Amino acid sequence: MSPLACTLAALALLGAAIPATLAACQDPQPGYTDTPLLPDGWRVHDKNRPRPAAVDPGPATTLPTPAPSDAIVLFDGSSLDAFHSGGGPAKWNLVDGAMEGNRSGDLFTKAEFGDCQLHIEWRAPSPVKGDSQGRGNSGVFFFGRYEVQVLDSYQNPTYADGQASALYGQLPPLVNACRPPGQWQAYDIVFVAPRFADGKLVSPARVTVFHNGVLTQHDEALLGTTEHRALGSYEPHGERGPIKLQDHGDPVRFRNLWVRPLQLQRPAAK
Repeated sequence: MSPLACTLAALALLGAAIPATLAACQDPQPGYTDTPLLPDGWRVHDKNRPRPAAVDPGPATTLPTPAPSDAIVLFDGSSLDAFHSGGGPAKWNLVDGAMEGNRSGDLFTKAEFGDCQLHIEWRAPSPVKGDSQGRGNSGVFFFGRYEVQVLDSYQNPTYADGQASALYGQLPPLVNACRPPGQWQAYDIVFVAPRFADGKLVSPARVTVFHNGVLTQHDEALLGTTEHRALGSYEPHGERGPIKLQDHGDPVRFRNLWVRPLQLQRPAAK
């Protein structure tokens, strides 16, 4: 059905019939065919790239996960004091021991981190509103620029490199381990910061992700910064940077955030 036909059909109907008509107009395979090519031959947000298979990660009976003794607790449900928004106070809502995006802007940690292990629990809104990238969208950014995607990917078609736990715009997850919206989910991420020397990249950032206890990214190299419909690249920066939570306009909730700073060795460039 063409966009014009969809619009005319929706306008011709009233009441409960309208959502059904609009649902029929949604692209069953969202994505793009005119974006740059990635090194693996697929395009950024390629609509033809195979979607990762869905797996059931099991119930969230182990959440919330207690922080280990050497972790820095960023959010325990009581205060946003560890964060700022654009240099000012963090203004997200505090709801039932969680913080919730409310269109007031992205959050940044006041502390900065390099190599680290991050645990974060999140929940997509229920009831569901929107589809594809407009459904439960947020993100976890290291150095404020390298993203692990947050998205309600439960029975929600979207492009493969935009799924939950994707390295957004670069690499899909190995599998789709999303729980239904309204249920708590967990990311456990090991982030290895990029190394620079004399203004040049020595080794790229690398990421390992467990989504609800399921391995979805295994020591993958990032191509550069996270971009939409474009290829990222590297620009030299410091050894540490803030962790950012994206306010994409959806009321995604986060709780139980803790981080363990690490000092990992990367091989020097030859």
